Amino acid sequence: MRYITDRKRAVGKGSAKTGTEHYWSMHVSAVALAFMVPTFLYVFGSALGGTRDEVLATFSRPFPAILTGLVLVVAMRHFAKGATVMIEDYSHGSLRKGLVMFAISLSWVITATGLYALARIALGN
Repeated sequence: MRYITDRKRAVGKGSAKTGTEHYWSMHVSAVALAFMVPTFLYVFGSALGGTRDEVLATFSRPFPAILTGLVLVVAMRHFAKGATVMIEDYSHGSLRKGLVMFAISLSWVITATGLYALARIALGN
């Protein structure tokens, strides 16, 4: 029989410094995405299959352009935080650091590329 205290079992299992903040951040972004994504899919679906000029006209309007930008930014931040937690749970050492840097960098590259493309479309270039 092993006599280990609860504290001894918890040592090395991580700390609770930012767990609540991360929890609420993920839930708030998930709720925001739950409302934004269906609206975005409706706007995107109505533009899908149109001519180039029709698509440019759709995304030149303020509501579709702002909605697309918001969906892109919120979704990529949600992805980065979720991927970071998953990587931290299942990998260790320098592989963990490399994968976290890759996931965060990938989300920022996708965000920057998407916002650049959206700005080009919205400004008519």
